[in-house]
Amino acid sequence: MKFLVIQTAFTGDVVLATPIVEKLRAFYPDAQIDFLLRKGNEGLLKGHPHIHHCWIWDKKQAKYRGLIKIAGQIRQEQYDWVINCQRFAAAGLLTVFSNARKTVGFSKNPFSWFFSLRVPHVFGTDQVPVHEVDRNLTLVRHLSDDSVYKPRLFPAENDYAVIRSIVPQNTGYVCLAPTSVWFTKQFPQPRWVELINRLSEKYPVFLLGGPSDADVCDQIVVAANRTGVVNLAGQLSFLESAALMQGALMNYVNDSAPLHFASAVDAPVTAIFCSTVPRFGFTPLSTKHHIVETQVQLHCRPCGLHGKRHCPEGHFACAESIQWAQIPFPS
Repeated sequence: MKFLVIQTAFTGDVVLATPIVEKLRAFYPDAQIDFLLRKGNEGLLKGHPHIHHCWIWDKKQAKYRGLIKIAGQIRQEQYDWVINCQRFAAAGLLTVFSNARKTVGFSKNPFSWFFSLRVPHVFGTDQVPVHEVDRNLTLVRHLSDDSVYKPRLFPAENDYAVIRSIVPQNTGYVCLAPTSVWFTKQFPQPRWVELINRLSEKYPVFLLGGPSDADVCDQIVVAANRTGVVNLAGQLSFLESAALMQGALMNYVNDSAPLHFASAVDAPVTAIFCSTVPRFGFTPLSTKHHIVETQVQLHCRPCGLHGKRHCPEGHFACAESIQWAQIPFPS
């Protein structure tokens, strides 16, 4: 059997598609499992023991020319199943033109009428939540069963070696990932500063993020004005960041990709939800996790599935009304 899993959205979305790989490996141990993702995310799956090949689509440079090229390459592979995790047209087209024996994807995809199998994409409620992992695994239920698999990333020994060179041996530490692509998903910068200053000074604090997050993290370090706060934004690979998070006493994150990194290495995590809500299905799956959100009933929350560039109401109460008593701190 030859499988292709397609997920070309953001970093966290790739992590949340890895349970499909885990489940296919469990049910088809001799199968070839390939993965298609966007350029820039390939480091997530570097050295992945269950993935045979990663196809990389550059969505920023010559997006549609690249789509045509990679579609031609995929057609030659003659996959038995193409499993499309996305609801958007480009990935749908790629699925249709893959020349796979069978295709499956969500019914919300505009090209799903041409798939072999269409699966409903369902959001849960506060009473009956549906996690994104559960949604993704419905795409392979017909090939397996109802069992649930968690996301997994696989930092290598050299990734852990990098972390050992940064963190003194036998030192307890804390990680913060204070940024997000969307402003209203971010706990406000001054509140991150206060969170740092509420932590015991015996714990070093490491700030994580991509290269574009380095300036914001620098500002937080300066404003915190305490020793032992280190900005690592843009300095670590995805897998090095996951390795660092895995050893932390606690990781404080927004509703964003680092939350899912923590889930994928079973790292302790406190996830702070501002404008988005847990019922969307992107909550942490680590054994030790905490979900923090405002206890105030706001008519404007959630203001959207992915967050906004700014608070539509101008008050950002979904973040500002979170109380410190809700947030756990290492003793």
